[in-house]
Amino acid sequence: MCLTRKMTDLTSTTTLRKPSKYEAFRELYVVTERLTQWGSRSLGEQGYSPIEILRYYYGDNIYINTAQEISGVPSSWPGYDLENGSSGDKVRQLQEQLNVIAGAYPAIPKINADGIYGSATAAAVKKFQSIFGLGDTGITDYPTWYKISQIYVGVSRIAELT
Repeated sequence: MCLTRKMTDLTSTTTLRKPSKYEAFRELYVVTERLTQWGSRSLGEQGYSPIEILRYYYGDNIYINTAQEISGVPSSWPGYDLENGSSGDKVRQLQEQLNVIAGAYPAIPKINADGIYGSATAAAVKKFQSIFGLGDTGITDYPTWYKISQIYVGVSRIAELT
C-alpha cells in the first residue's frame, strides 16, 4: 500500500510537524502524492509506515501529530431560512450559539434552546442582526447564519489551539 492511501486514513486533526514547520493534513496529502513519484509506493509495499517513509525522505526530526477532535464547530447553513414555526436540530444549534454569544453581548436575550423557533428566538435573532448591521428581520437567512457562526467561533474561542 502506498503512503498516500495510508495517509488518507488520518483525520483532519492530523498535522505533519518538522521543527518550525506545520502543515495541515490537506497539505500533507499533496506532499504524499509527490512522494509516490519518489518511491514511497515501493517503501509502503515493503511495509514502511507513513512516518517511516516521511523520515526516510525528510530525516528523523519529522513527526505526525494528532489532536483531539474539536467539538462545537458550527455546521453549515441548513439551505433554507429559519423563522417562526421552524424546528429541529438546526434551530437548537442556532439557539445554543446565540446563548453563548449573549454572554459576550448582553443586549442579546438568552433563550430556551428547545429547537423551536418561536417569538423569543426571533427577538434574539433580530437583536443580533441589529448589533451586527444585518437587516433586522428576525429571520435567520444565509448571511445571518454565517455571521452568527463567525461570532460564535470568536466568543467561544473554539478557533484557538492551545
